[in-house]
Amino acid sequence: METNFINVLEVISGLSGLIATIWITIGVYIAAKFYPNYNHSNQFCSELGAAGSPTEKLSPLINNYPLGAIFCVFGWYVQARAGADIAIQSTGYLIIIHGLGTWVAGYFPMDKDPYTKEPTHSCKVHSWAGFIMLLSLLIAPMLVAFSGDNLALPTWFRIASVLTVILAIYYLVKMAQSVKQSQAQKGTGIASKVGLYQRISYWIKLIWLSAFSVILVQS
Repeated sequence: METNFINVLEVISGLSGLIATIWITIGVYIAAKFYPNYNHSNQFCSELGAAGSPTEKLSPLINNYPLGAIFCVFGWYVQARAGADIAIQSTGYLIIIHGLGTWVAGYFPMDKDPYTKEPTHSCKVHSWAGFIMLLSLLIAPMLVAFSGDNLALPTWFRIASVLTVILAIYYLVKMAQSVKQSQAQKGTGIASKVGLYQRISYWIKLIWLSAFSVILVQS
């Protein structure tokens, strides 16, 4: 009985990368329902938890805090499966860092105006946490792509890992361009699609994380 319970916990831990993707997708959708006129295409995900927003308390409660734990669990699982492979071990630690960053970004909300020229201390901490989160899931796929063979990762997934980084960076650039457009056209009501590009860039990495999760459980 005890062995079966441990096996179930191990499978759940292994699938936590997939669980995180499902969780955040549902969580962002639910939080947005309590934010009047929230626009997924034109607004950042972090605006759901911004200081003074209608969902300032709700969003981190259902998104950042549980997600941080789920990412940490998966990161622990990855590094535990790594054996002597430093690249996979580092990937696990990067995913844990992503989870810690998720907690910090939830505890320190961004400003309600994402384009303010004088951000508060909380917003600065939030931005740095977000930057670290971004880097962690950009570096992780590259480490996996060029890791050793002890996990017997399929060739298609190694190629997909590289493509994940390329696509994520492409949409990050698109997002950065949209941010500049939004700053230049602030108050005009012109849509910039900054939220759309942010979501595509992040969810590309989450899909990679989900695939990695499933592959590890099946191996």
